[in-house]
Amino acid sequence: MQLLVRHQTVYRYESAAGRVAMRLKLMPADNAAQTVLDWAVSINGEPVNGFARNAHGDMEALWIRYDRQEGATIVAEGLVETRDTHGVLGWPVTRVDPRYFLRATPLTAPSPAIRAMALATREDDGPLARLHSLSTAVSDAIVYRTGATGADTTAAQAFALGAGVCQDHAQVFIAAARSIAVPARYVSGYLLAQDGDALHETHGWAEALVPGLGWVGFDPSNRVCVTDGYLRLACGLDADQAAPVRGSVTLAGNISIDADVRIAQAEAGGEERQLQRQQQQIIPPPAAA
Repeated sequence: MQLLVRHQTVYRYESAAGRVAMRLKLMPADNAAQTVLDWAVSINGEPVNGFARNAHGDMEALWIRYDRQEGATIVAEGLVETRDTHGVLGWPVTRVDPRYFLRATPLTAPSPAIRAMALATREDDGPLARLHSLSTAVSDAIVYRTGATGADTTAAQAFALGAGVCQDHAQVFIAAARSIAVPARYVSGYLLAQDGDALHETHGWAEALVPGLGWVGFDPSNRVCVTDGYLRLACGLDADQAAPVRGSVTLAGNISIDADVRIAQAEAGGEERQLQRQQQQIIPPPAAA
């Protein structure tokens, strides 16, 4: 199918920033499951160019300003054709050894309880079936509940709490997979809701390395492998490393962030993109001080 996306993130600085630096992973890359037909990223109305593949094979760019800024309005929008590969991404071009994704981070360090859950899955069922069982176990252990956790919540904390959101499901799955020597990584991107309603935030899921297949996407939050309703942006060891936007600001005081995502299946005529713009509150770029 073809997916139309408009992702707007607005940063407001309490006092004008003297320096702003942002790492952007907002440009999807072509892979076995998707082909980018049209995509653009802008900040404060100016196009962001210079996206290039990083070591993981994802598109990445840096945006740095030294003049005073009242804020930053980031817009990523475009059209991507997706294919249902039953979650199989295969072996995308990368300069990173898969064993790198056995490394634990503070967000994905497995607790004894997570290890026990992983060890309870049946190894003799085969690696793919075992990972399916692990994904189901994570879904059963963590009830989806918004507001129960935050961006800094670790896999161990979410598992002990028994509640969380897509980030927590993915990071617990990753922690568990690594504890049984399966390379696993966090993926950020977008998901088209089953009823076609607009999504208001990015989505997160996991990929695990399966012998003979390569990387396979698992989404414990929805109890499925990745389908053509998913649009992949970037991967990393955890949610922080795979985040679409990360930055640093000098002399900014407090920072407020407002993010909104609109995603729809494209139809002939192109009216959906205009509808996305009308539904999403368009915030004009802040003027430089």
